[in-house]
Parts: sequence; C-alpha cells; structure tokens
Amino acid sequence: MPSRGDLVRDWHRGVQAVARGDWGCALRLFSGDPEPPARMCFNVGCVHLLAGDPEAALRALDQAVTKDACLAVGFFQRGVANFQLERFQEALTDFQLALAQLRGNTTIDYTQLGLRFKLKAWEVLFNVGAAQCRLGLWAEATRSLEEALSKGPEGAGDDLHAALGQLQKQVPLQPRQVPRGEVFRPHRRHLEHLEPVDFLGKAKVVSSAIPDDQHEDSQPRQPQVRGVDGEGRPGAAPRARGSGPCRTARPCGPRMPPEAETEVGSGLGAQRPRVEQVGRQVPPRLPVAGGPEPRPSEDPLGAGGAAMEEPASLVTITVQCAFTLALRVPRGVDLASLRGLLSQALGHQAQRAQLSYQDPSNKGRWVPLPGEEALQRAWRDSVAGAGALQLQCRPQGAGGRAALYQVVAQHSYFPRGPEDLALQRGDVVDVLCEVDQAWLEGHCDGRVGIFPKCFVVPAGQDV
Repeated sequence: MPSRGDLVRDWHRGVQAVARGDWGCALRLFSGDPEPPARMCFNVGCVHLLAGDPEAALRALDQAVTKDACLAVGFFQRGVANFQLERFQEALTDFQLALAQLRGNTTIDYTQLGLRFKLKAWEVLFNVGAAQCRLGLWAEATRSLEEALSKGPEGAGDDLHAALGQLQKQVPLQPRQVPRGEVFRPHRRHLEHLEPVDFLGKAKVVSSAIPDDQHEDSQPRQPQVRGVDGEGRPGAAPRARGSGPCRTARPCGPRMPPEAETEVGSGLGAQRPRVEQVGRQVPPRLPVAGGPEPRPSEDPLGAGGAAMEEPASLVTITVQCAFTLALRVPRGVDLASLRGLLSQALGHQAQRAQLSYQDPSNKGRWVPLPGEEALQRAWRDSVAGAGALQLQCRPQGAGGRAALYQVVAQHSYFPRGPEDLALQRGDVVDVLCEVDQAWLEGHCDGRVGIFPKCFVVPAGQDV
C-alpha cells in the first residue's frame, strides 16, 4: 500500500509527464492509487482524451462523477468523450448535468482545487447546442446559443454570433473542452511537506562511561567512592593532601538551573517522572574531613537539593513535551517566576512550541494557552483548586506555523483527495489557516490537510 507521500509525489510527476506529452508515463503515475479520488480519475480521463482513446476516457470519467456527483467539470468532459464516440444523446445529457451543477452561477473556478480552468455557463450551453444540432434539434440548438450569448462575456460574443450563423446554415458545431494539458495538480504546500524534517535533531554525547573517550563535549567516567556499606557509588573524587574542602563531583554536561532541577522521563511512558521541588535553596552540607559522606537516604536536601515544603503549600506542574517532567512549585509564585521556571526547564522548546493545559472543568480537554492572560488564569485555577496543573508542550502547527486555535471533530471525515485531512470523531485539530468560509487547514497527529468547517466545533464545546 503506497504512503500518502508516495501518492502525492507520483501525482506531481504525472502532471509533469502530461506537460511534456508523455501520456503513457502520466497514466502509469496517475493509476498508482488503488482507490483513486474523483480528481485523479478526472486526470486519467483527460489523458485518455489527449491520447485519442475516448472509450477509456469515458470509463475513467464515469468513476470521477460517481465518486463526486457534484463535479461539474467531470460531467463536462464526459460529455466531450461521448460526443467523440458519437453518442450525442448521452453527450447532451452530460452537458445538461454539468449545467445543473453550476446551480445558476455563471462560473465555477477550479483553480483553488488544483485545476487551472474556469467552467463557464456559456461554454456549457454552447456544448448543449452542439449536441442538439447533431441530433437534428436545430431550433433548440439556436435557443441554447442565444441563451449562451446572454450569459457570455463581451469577448465571447463574436464566437457565439459565428456559431449562430453556422446553425442558420445547419452546419454542425464542435464542442468546447478543458484546455489541452490541464489536469488537477497537487497543492504546493503538500509538495513542500514531502521534504524530510528532522524534529528531534542529532544525538550528542554529553557524558561517557568509556575511559579516554574522544567524543567532543564528553566526560570520562566519574570516580567511585565507597560508602559505609562498602559498595561503590558516585561521590567525591580523591583530592590531594592539603587541598581545599571536598566538593561533590557532578557531570560536566549541560544541566538545568537549581530553581527547576528535575528528573526527566523518556516521553514514552516507560517510567514516571520523579517529582522535584522548586523552592528556596539550602547550601549543600559539606562532608566532614576523613568521615563517610552522607548516603542518599541521609540527604538533608530532600529531592534535588531544595528544602522540603509542606505538601499543602505546593502545586505540582506536569509538562508533557519531548520528555515528561514534573515540578513542585510553591503556591505563592507569581506569573513571571512561573514563566521563567518553565523556560529554564523546557529550554528552546518554550519558544518554539505552544502550551496547552488540561482543563478539568471541561472533561479534561486540552485548551491552548495563547498568551500570558491564559497562563495566569490556568495557574490561578490550579492554585485555588486541587493543586495540580497539567501542561502540554506541542509543536506550533506544522513546519513552524503557529496554530490559530483548536477545534474538535464532531463527525468523522473521510478525505476525497490527498490534500484532505482525515478526521475521527473527537480528534483535536490545530487550525493553521482559514481557507474560505467553508474549509479550514489544520494539523492533527503529524498530518496536515484541509477539511470542512462544518465537521468540527471550537475546542471546549461538547462534541
């Protein structure tokens, strides 16, 4: 089963094959999808017409209008295929169906959907007249062209007057069709998304257990000291006689400031994060010269070197990001200090991602925090409530694009083309762009695409 990226890539290559006139290559590339959408079937039909095979074009265009009964240009091209097969009654029916799908409008512009063509009502009426004259309905054909003349632009008047003159002489007309080489194209943003993106970056060794390791920015294995139980454990390195007070050896790699020192998990749920406290700092106790160092259970600093606070005076902040971390923050911390702690704990992700919080009053849904006021409100509710704040650090949309807001899928949506975004009921979508009054562009679970606005509701409403 080809991936979506492979299908979009083949689609783009098929369009390039059409541009250079390689019909066989274009048909092979357009036919790679086992369940092609209506627009791909339309492309196959147009290529068969260009290759001089109206019978195969008719089969492909039948599939196109079956998959999308509102595809007016599909009925228009199918009428052309029936006309070339001299099935004039079927061609007349197709042109009338195309006219019905215009729904009284003078033009349908397919540019936004990838087809650089505008289907005009006067051109459809012209084809209706062409089919009628082949059936011997000369009077009806004349009325169809007169109606086309009333709806057509000034530039089309000369052609229509000439066609009326041919009907007066009972000379048959040839139908109009989509310009040669014009087919549905994939959207440019989908082609941009085919380029690989490294979201995680490259691994870098910050601490090595191999002696004399030559990795850049790496540190040799830490010396071991023996505790009172005789077992080796990381501790103070041997110091020369007469040197200053012994200092606890710590890794030389990057570390978080003491205000936000935490234990981090893998982000895959393999281990729970160890909760650390953030509060006033207490200077570390120095070991007595010649005596044993304090064992971990004797550490007077509690977790992470912070003085123990009463549980009732602390708020637990859990942040789900590339890793999961937990902070214990005093209830009296102001917003500026809280923002500083989050920036120190998350590093560059605090600037490149968007924070959301789990709203317990809204069935636990994730609600975006677009600014300082929203974060202030979430922090105030957590302090006044259960003393816990659940945050989520999510990438800004896709490709660095910021999300405008979030919506929740009210109904499942099955895509009709590779540019559509498949939705399941209950999916939370970051809205990246409002395409028009009826369509949105969004990001969900690493996927980007467009979807109907009527299938979703703003985040926070009941689904």
